[in-house]
Amino acid sequence: MGGAYAPDAARRAASRVRSAQADPDRVRLEGVHAVKHAVRFGADIEVLVTADPDAVATLLDDLAPDVTDEVLASTTVLDAATWASLIPRALPSPLLGVAARPHRSADDVLAGDGPVVVLEEPRHLGNLGAAIRGAAAAGAGGLLVLGDADPWHPTAVRGSAGLGFALPVAAAPTLPRTDRPVLALDADGEPLRPGTLPEDGVLLVGTERGGLTATARARATRRVAIEMRPGVSSLNLATAVTVALYLGR
Repeated sequence: MGGAYAPDAARRAASRVRSAQADPDRVRLEGVHAVKHAVRFGADIEVLVTADPDAVATLLDDLAPDVTDEVLASTTVLDAATWASLIPRALPSPLLGVAARPHRSADDVLAGDGPVVVLEEPRHLGNLGAAIRGAAAAGAGGLLVLGDADPWHPTAVRGSAGLGFALPVAAAPTLPRTDRPVLALDADGEPLRPGTLPEDGVLLVGTERGGLTATARARATRRVAIEMRPGVSSLNLATAVTVALYLGR
């Protein structure tokens, strides 16, 4: 079962959640899935809050019994009004947290073990988060975002289910020089087959509508494509990343 409501502790916890909203050094964790993965992969969690501790306990016992005790011991119970003031939209489950943002560089990402995914100018934060989730599941060495999209925006963190803590993730304006082989995911490329994507490879992925820019394609040493049924023109960004990582290795 969940904990009890303590007014002073609740006020302090709510204040810490509010102060994190505009802080680039902190990450908002929305829902049990994001929190459970953050805990599993060593995130520095500052505060956890809920207005329904019993529901959180039930979900954790069902979905993540390995972290149930740790999460519940760290969670502060809020009254319904305070909870409502902290959530601008409905959450997938009644748990909200704040963690320190991992500060990784593009070089940190490229130093990871396993293929590295590079997303050029992704436009949908939910898809960006889902791509991180797929990359983590497939054992990618890291994921780098080129452009203005923030992989630690709450929408992206929600889409990733907190799995940005499971591998190096960073944003950069451009792809640094690298000795890794660079493969561009491109509709006109050669069919992607098992063994096409080396363990030290970099997989460049563009937007769903426009694909990669000419500048990005010029960085590639090879262009590869996911074969699809005739009449199907494209895949969702996250689906393409996940399929390429599993199929190409």
